[in-house]
Amino acid sequence: MTPSTEPIIRPLRRSDEAEWRRLWTGYLTFYQTSLPEEIYRSSFERMLSGKDHEFRGLVAEADGKLVGLGHYLFHRHGWRIENVCYLQDLFVDPDRRGTGLGRRLIEAVYDAADAEGVSRVYWLTQEHNHTARALYDRIARKSDFIQYIR
Repeated sequence: MTPSTEPIIRPLRRSDEAEWRRLWTGYLTFYQTSLPEEIYRSSFERMLSGKDHEFRGLVAEADGKLVGLGHYLFHRHGWRIENVCYLQDLFVDPDRRGTGLGRRLIEAVYDAADAEGVSRVYWLTQEHNHTARALYDRIARKSDFIQYIR
């Protein structure tokens, strides 16, 4: 598929729900998980709430269709006065990968963090996600921390 328009990165809108669900389902499928309808509804509403300390959503749109998404959150940190920014979800349609769109979504999160006076943006990925890690290695520094979860 050859795109006819350059994708734009913009905040998530209520009218995006169906396409956002399609993209987020693709993201969850990549990580071999699924979530109940209640999580889809609450996550979408939270991203539209505009409330402090709630997730925010960005989308990439081209030719009237959503082709990528990013979900991020500003939160407190015990070692800093200012907040930090967690990029939780990043997904680009498979036919748009390798076009720089993932980088543009991350840079849009960087821009949002800068606008909030937040210097630290971080995210996680699985060790075997080599394609994404090749991008991440170019635009960020890998930390030495290992994540443990309950």
